Amino acid sequence: MAPRAPKGTRDVLPAEGRVRAGIEAVAAEVMAANGFGRVITPTFEETEVFVRGVGTATDIVRKEMYTFDDRGGRSLTLRPEGTAPVARAYAEHGMHKLPQPVKLWYVAPMFRYEAPQSGRFREHWQVGAEAFGSDDPLLDAEMIAMLAEIYARLDVPAVRLRISSMGDPMGRAPYREALLAHLERHADSLPADARERMHENPLRLFDMKDRAVQAAMADAPRLLDNLDDASREHHERVLEALRLMGIPFEEDPTLVRGLDYYTRTVFEFTCDRLGAQSGIGGGGRYDGLVASLGGPEVPGVGFGTGIERITLALGEDADPGAGIDAYLAVPDAGIRLELMPVLRDLRRAGLRVEAGTAGRGLKAMMRHASGLGARRVVIVGPREHAEGLATIRDMQTGDQVEVPVGEIASHIMGVGDPA
Repeated sequence: MAPRAPKGTRDVLPAEGRVRAGIEAVAAEVMAANGFGRVITPTFEETEVFVRGVGTATDIVRKEMYTFDDRGGRSLTLRPEGTAPVARAYAEHGMHKLPQPVKLWYVAPMFRYEAPQSGRFREHWQVGAEAFGSDDPLLDAEMIAMLAEIYARLDVPAVRLRISSMGDPMGRAPYREALLAHLERHADSLPADARERMHENPLRLFDMKDRAVQAAMADAPRLLDNLDDASREHHERVLEALRLMGIPFEEDPTLVRGLDYYTRTVFEFTCDRLGAQSGIGGGGRYDGLVASLGGPEVPGVGFGTGIERITLALGEDADPGAGIDAYLAVPDAGIRLELMPVLRDLRRAGLRVEAGTAGRGLKAMMRHASGLGARRVVIVGPREHAEGLATIRDMQTGDQVEVPVGEIASHIMGVGDPA
């Protein structure tokens, strides 16, 4: 049996590759407009980065990380999420000494051992952005607006924003005790995993899909109703900014993110086209993360969005097509050799050009050009070659024109795409 891609992974073929390239290009434009610089962190990190940064009570650390010891006995982990590595890089390189906030973005693969499902894989790619060094609630709103802008430019359909607040750790303590007391009254009906988790981080039970857990959480006290004054003011400022920018949202007091480092603002974008697993991207504020990794006490806020999730939401019509600007049809091998500099110059001019290969006649080359979606075919036979000419055929209209070989590029670029 021939080898196959590992379970939970997949190959990205050219059609989807074009869609993904478009997603990355739009993200790069939006990030640049907002003053973000691209950062690249290693694919694997010291395991401690995620244990300390993400939290031992999270599903990621408990059962989803790809962790191994290298030959030097060091525990390393394939990156399961993007924020902690970027926070580690911020601290390691002393970026707190730069003008704040420091704005960083990335495109990178993430690795999680979880059950594969539609749009979710054990290796998946993510676009993310992180801003360190400011606790301004308007920065939270800017981050949300950035992600909304990416979805808008890509025409992702049926996108909705849910938003809430996790408060801050100190103000959250009384609420945590009230929630724990509520859960203790329902402990007998909870599965063992939930009973264990509720003592580590009871808020995480809001995110569990188990029916018994959801029943117990239905009438649980809500953190959004128990925020301290500072967190409440922060949250209201974020919402006010979103209203002023015309970004619709839904307050969801049950919304919690799956990582322990979040404080105050948390948000998630969903897409109805994705069905039950509708989350397409999200993030929030994490004011204690850098310090937990040994860095200074600096606030932070960020987001991540899955490229596979966006691709799935865009659907089959998202592929911009594999069409090429021109196809060089030269059946004679000797003439084709002489025209190699012409082929090079056409490509240098920014045109997407393919050329027929040895062994094909003109009819076969025309069929090949049609299959590749060529807009025009440049034909150079013995007669044209002797006169220094090329016949350019418009593949949509069938019209033909002869031009000097040296003017092929200027003619194609001057005519533009067929109407």
